[in-house]
Amino acid sequence: MAELPPVEYAVAVERYLDVSGLAPGSRRIYRIALNTWAWALADRPAPTGPERRRARPPVLPLALLDHPDAAERLRAAVTRRCADTDPRTLNRELSTLRAAVAWWRAQGWIDGDPAAELRPRPLPRPAATAPFTPEELHALLALRVPLRERTLWHLLHESGAGIETVLALNVDDLDLPHRRTLPRPGRAPVHWQAGTARLLPLLLAGRAAGPLFLTDRRAPAGTPAPDRCPHTGRARLSYRRAAELFTAHTRPLGAGWTLRQLR
Repeated sequence: MAELPPVEYAVAVERYLDVSGLAPGSRRIYRIALNTWAWALADRPAPTGPERRRARPPVLPLALLDHPDAAERLRAAVTRRCADTDPRTLNRELSTLRAAVAWWRAQGWIDGDPAAELRPRPLPRPAATAPFTPEELHALLALRVPLRERTLWHLLHESGAGIETVLALNVDDLDLPHRRTLPRPGRAPVHWQAGTARLLPLLLAGRAAGPLFLTDRRAPAGTPAPDRCPHTGRARLSYRRAAELFTAHTRPLGAGWTLRQLR
């Protein structure tokens, strides 16, 4: 017997994710993105920051996508989110919505495509990657931010290492007395200075293994063991999340600052 079409938007989201073939971690990210658009369809502002991941989206009928106002509501939401969302994140979430809408239409669950006119947002110009001036660096490192961010920023600045290299470090890679990473085949050592040396022991807090920089939440099911802390169960901090946090913390100092300028 054929499965009945879903009535609720949230059920349609789960049906789409069930056939997507995505890994559990990617499904969680897609679910957050699609739930965010539910707030727009309900003509309500979406939560931001950590609250966006925990908020329960409004319950609404899937048929609302065929409402004459649906396209305008989505356009208004894109305009609002441009002010506080990284354009790469916004473009990825637009792509997620368009893919889901296309699949729902193919199932015959909706007729229209309110996302058809939504266009990717322009990305920031790559020219804004000049190193910070001494004054900018002083203002940056004087910000009151969590220990994880303070340590990461100091390590990036003092070592000159790539962001991906630093985020891939594990606790057992560190040679704290000599302010460097341990020699590994095929891997250049990372050296740091006094600022990082002062902060690293505080960040480790007795951890002997696992990723050096961790997320705030426990790792989702299916996270590979090398990317999960055996002591706390939290996941390795991703570049995307580190960049989002950097943008949020540095907004009072000016727009367009990036982690790569710390090198």
